[in-house]
Amino acid sequence: MEYYAFVHFSVNTYTDMSWGFGNEDPKIFNPTQLDCMQWARICKEAGMKGVILTAKHHSGFCLWPSKYTEYSVKNCPWKNGKGDIVRDMSDACKAYGLKFGIYLSPWDRNSADYGKPEYITYFRNQLKELLTNYGDIFEIWFDGANGGSGYYGGANETRKIDAKTYYDWPETYKLVRSLQPNIVIWNDGGDRADLRWVGTEAGYVGETNWSLLNKTGDVPENMLRNGVETGDTWVPGEVNTSIRPEWFYHPKEDGKVKTLPQLMDIYYNSVGRNATLLMNFPIMPNGLINEKDEKAALGFAQAVKDAFAINLAKNAHAQASDVRGKNAMYSAEKVLDGNKDTYWATDDSIKSASLTIDFGRIVSFNRFLVQEYIPLGQRVKSFTIEALVKGEWKLLDKQTTIGYKRILRFPTVATTKLRFTITDAKACPLISNIEVYNAPQILTPPLIIREQSGKVRIIPADPESEIFYTLDGSIPTINARRYTGLVETGEGKAEVKAMAYNAVTGKSSTVTAEKFDISKRKWKILGTEDSNAHAIIDGLESSSWHQQQDAKMPVDLVIDLGKTERLSGFRYLPDQNWWANGIVSNYEFYISTDNDQWQLADSGEFSNIKNNPLWQTKSFKPVNARYIKFRALANTQNDNAVGYAEIDVITE
Repeated sequence: MEYYAFVHFSVNTYTDMSWGFGNEDPKIFNPTQLDCMQWARICKEAGMKGVILTAKHHSGFCLWPSKYTEYSVKNCPWKNGKGDIVRDMSDACKAYGLKFGIYLSPWDRNSADYGKPEYITYFRNQLKELLTNYGDIFEIWFDGANGGSGYYGGANETRKIDAKTYYDWPETYKLVRSLQPNIVIWNDGGDRADLRWVGTEAGYVGETNWSLLNKTGDVPENMLRNGVETGDTWVPGEVNTSIRPEWFYHPKEDGKVKTLPQLMDIYYNSVGRNATLLMNFPIMPNGLINEKDEKAALGFAQAVKDAFAINLAKNAHAQASDVRGKNAMYSAEKVLDGNKDTYWATDDSIKSASLTIDFGRIVSFNRFLVQEYIPLGQRVKSFTIEALVKGEWKLLDKQTTIGYKRILRFPTVATTKLRFTITDAKACPLISNIEVYNAPQILTPPLIIREQSGKVRIIPADPESEIFYTLDGSIPTINARRYTGLVETGEGKAEVKAMAYNAVTGKSSTVTAEKFDISKRKWKILGTEDSNAHAIIDGLESSSWHQQQDAKMPVDLVIDLGKTERLSGFRYLPDQNWWANGIVSNYEFYISTDNDQWQLADSGEFSNIKNNPLWQTKSFKPVNARYIKFRALANTQNDNAVGYAEIDVITE
């Protein structure tokens, strides 16, 4: 299928939270303009093949009138409790020719029985409702988040479960397959399912990506990213990410919708690396997909069409160094015939071979697409591609796995011939398709950072581009200020917008927009002599500091803001290195005017921060403070490490 949609919508859409606690009043759920046909239309126009709806997230609130709980749409104002979003989504998918899938969270922060054996009966009863009343379901998605603090019918406590045994996944899978024989199961825990999580929600899988795992045993992070070459079970990767930073809708992210270059990178690093792409739309409180999300998704679809519009290899000629028994059925030309059921094959004993594509003229290209014949397995372990330039073969790329589809990007090259060489394989290689394209350039918008000095630095992705910017909130054009060096913005709040422009092509990038709170020019970190601690207020998300301590949690970080400010919140960014340690999951935030008497301003959890380690923004009642204390109570690995990329405050 390659590309399909996630849709996230629940009570926490109305509370501006990432995860609901299970105590939210169903009466807040009132999507007055809800239109699943709009969702389906956008998904269809975006080139997606299906939609997976979050029928129940961790809060336990159900988007269908489940007869097993009162915590559902039947007790909300929308349609006077007579609505059924699962039904509406199923009907919309049928209308637009999309496959329909369902997300059902195993964790339920509302259910009084969660953690007890009785809950498994409840969970399976809900599965029966969803898998028998809404037609064909192509995928069922079981989230890996399990157990923690919750409402739990009024208990308001933390409950722990063994995710590997509590749900009795083998029996649950049997139930699922008996109700939907053709379904695909996604599960992050328990017994091996049909699809694997790739270890991140950032939109990419490893460059080496085997569609195999072992049926039993633990799955280390590198196996999530790369699969297992010798695995005994077919478990391809599914790359799940959101078109915005988080999964549910947050108004503050209206300016953080992924840009076209970001979306194209995600495409090449998912579909282009032998995985499927599951892209999320957060639904607004009114029940619609935001127009900015729609515009981004449709622009992305058009850019993919433009990149793969003209296959330069379509009328070329192919010649192979080896053909299986010299049989025309397996000839080199089979990689160019557009038929997925034919393929070039070598003799059984041959595990390395090359294929040359002769274009018959000079062509320029920067994309190479290759596919294996998957019905007979994934075989290629390594390969190269070369272009004939001035009579010599020039290496364009050297890679490992191919699988269902592999797409390579490289600087544009002009040549009459291309050589594809398989350097190693598990068995005789079977290549079903090769395509060659010259994708148009897409300018990447610049990066905007504010250093501790208060000055703004704008960093172009392409050093040959010119940068134009504004400080008044207006959209920059080539008539705006031209960036030549650090920009002074004072000590107060600042809004900077910038774009990249290529004078040769006349093209410009999308606009980067950043809003900054007060300058950190006078800030000081107290209680440490480690000069590296400066990294958490330097404005660079790529730098980080890990607090050294011998004692166990809690761990305090104290900062002097230099003068009294009127604070209404704070922001925390964990170490941005993937799979970094010290990612804080539970916190307390204190304020003081004298560094002696402290007042608790806020406390809570950073939901889903392990899988989605983005800026965490928390608000509280405005209060005067000169000193702030960030107290780490727990981290995602349940040890004593505490790490930071940045700490910031929000002023009233």
